[in-house]
Amino acid sequence: MSDEHTYGFDTLAIHAGARPDPATGARQTPIYQTTAYVFRDADHAAALFNLQEVGFIYSRLTNPTVAVLQERMATLEGGVGAVCCSSGHAAQIMALFPLMGPGKNVVVSTRLYGGTVTQFSQTIKRFGWSAKFVDTDDLDAVKAAIDDDTRALFCESIANPGGYVSDIPALAEVADGAGVPLIVDNTSATPYLCRPIEHGATLVVHSMTKFLTGNGTVTGGVVIDSGKFDWTASDKFPSLSEPEPAYHGLKFAETFGPLAFTFHGIAIGLRDLGMTLNPQAAHYTLMGIETLSLRMDRHVQNAEKIAAWLETHSAVEAVTYAGLPSSPYKDRAAKICPKGAGGLFTVALKGGYEACMRFVDSLEIFSHVANLGDTRSLVIHSASTTHRQLTEEQQIAAGAAPNVVRLSIGIEDADDLIADLDKALKAAGG
Repeated sequence: MSDEHTYGFDTLAIHAGARPDPATGARQTPIYQTTAYVFRDADHAAALFNLQEVGFIYSRLTNPTVAVLQERMATLEGGVGAVCCSSGHAAQIMALFPLMGPGKNVVVSTRLYGGTVTQFSQTIKRFGWSAKFVDTDDLDAVKAAIDDDTRALFCESIANPGGYVSDIPALAEVADGAGVPLIVDNTSATPYLCRPIEHGATLVVHSMTKFLTGNGTVTGGVVIDSGKFDWTASDKFPSLSEPEPAYHGLKFAETFGPLAFTFHGIAIGLRDLGMTLNPQAAHYTLMGIETLSLRMDRHVQNAEKIAAWLETHSAVEAVTYAGLPSSPYKDRAAKICPKGAGGLFTVALKGGYEACMRFVDSLEIFSHVANLGDTRSLVIHSASTTHRQLTEEQQIAAGAAPNVVRLSIGIEDADDLIADLDKALKAAGG
């Protein structure tokens, strides 16, 4: 594709990173199901291993199918590079890995997916890292939480499960003032609804398992680098600014400039952590992205209609959808996600926990699964599943109180979904 023309999102979602296969002329990106790649000669092999030449060595590091997906995601998010990995949780560790060290901390939003809360509050302790949870709507609290050992600020663009919208520009300003990167999980919004880098984010992560693939078939994650952070401005990020012993003293920031983080993610992160995305999963994700804008428009259209209907139902205590006129996040959503507030939100039932159980069990079209972002409409009671490991206080802070169910609105006929919800609400005692 020519660099002389600025292409629209829909065109890039289909074409970015992809070219006809030079060997066969295949138009769709092939699944390069191979472990290793033949070197031209001994000098070529040495140059690749010494990071003097870009190419394919071994599929734990790089793969042609995955490379197309990486370029497409970087393009859609407005970044300079991307590293794909095996899941969204892997992407979060990959994002933190070059930044953190024993005794260092990350300041994170209280409004996060339950598995992320557990990963940050429990699992990362095994690395000697820690997390400070704050309400990211309270900027003074965010600033107060950042100290000399803080290495990143982390939030979700549209928070799972509640659908809350983060004030990314304000958080980016706080992060910039502290000299640390802002990492934004953009899973629920996708780059079609929100482009965090344009609002000041340094890094963007996704669980590609969700809306990007859109069909519930594979797991995958990605980290996109804005290329705008100066890793040499302080001594906080030695993995990127100081000599790397494994590459004879190479300095990633000095050698690769804006692509320092991306090259580190492949040459160190994937090499040593091995959280590799397989080429078949990359292929499915590429096909999903081709229809991303069409699907997201329908997700939003359905969510707006269904959330408005639910808000008037006698069995419903509250609906958290940011696209509702009554939402305190309505104005922020219009700025951060101008094409819509996504397809994810929660519903609090007046009947409490037991009503939620009956409601979930009475739905027919909605699938009861631990996933979101499918073409199919999905439901889950977060407090008893995805957020079960948290205290009730943490559940409430995350938007997953015991009387709340999470809905991921699909692309079915909205009236059919409303009828299914109405029947289930009646069965729940509403």
